Amino acid sequence: MGQLSRQDKIVAIVKEKGYVTIDELASQFAVTPQTIRRDINELAKAGQIRRHHGGASYDSSTTNVAYATRQILQLPAKEQIAKRIAAEIPNHASLFINIGTTTETVARALLNHQGLQVITNNLNVAAILSGKEDFTVIIAGGTVRSRDGGVMGEATIDFINQFRVDFGIIGISGIDPNDGSLLDYDYQEVRVAQSIISNSRTVFLAADSGKFGRNAVVRLGNITQVDRLFTDEQPPKAILKLIKEHKIRLEICSPK
Repeated sequence: MGQLSRQDKIVAIVKEKGYVTIDELASQFAVTPQTIRRDINELAKAGQIRRHHGGASYDSSTTNVAYATRQILQLPAKEQIAKRIAAEIPNHASLFINIGTTTETVARALLNHQGLQVITNNLNVAAILSGKEDFTVIIAGGTVRSRDGGVMGEATIDFINQFRVDFGIIGISGIDPNDGSLLDYDYQEVRVAQSIISNSRTVFLAADSGKFGRNAVVRLGNITQVDRLFTDEQPPKAILKLIKEHKIRLEICSPK
């Protein structure tokens, strides 16, 4: 099997599965992980797939990667980001937490806090936090999205608009590396996130470095609307310029 043929097949496998680990590909093609890493680096430079630590994914502007796959993508980075965000949330604070595997990781990192009041449209976040007797967990009404437990719709927006909280913690599917647009896949989900931003005194954006340059079809807003950005690597130059101009606090949370 020639190199070109192997790389073509790697692209086909990644497109089919959404995300594949280096070890899986090395086993399938009976080559070393180092060989697969080189293939992935070349394919990523050509824009055919997206490289991640430990694997590769395929970006679609209209369809997100499967929920189970997103749970493991960039997990060390998400955990470090979550730890840093949790350290910035005081006990007895009120907060919104929106849909996403990154924000679910943040919810787990908040379990040692006391007296939080959490409003969420994420059933998984509610399940993580509801076991804490001193927490008040409020779930927004609306239509439940079966694939990931997200709650959306007009009723969700109306509910969120009744509150004004200390912190809004939001995740995002993609960030345009040139103009800082925050991007997502679902129009209804975007409208809920906009309401969270509007009704939070301080907005924290949790976004691992894999989100920079990731395509998604719906524009949520702009990175200039957040107060603090928590990520694991230095953002692209254009984003850094926006961060400086708009006095956004940048938190680099590198995995250990």
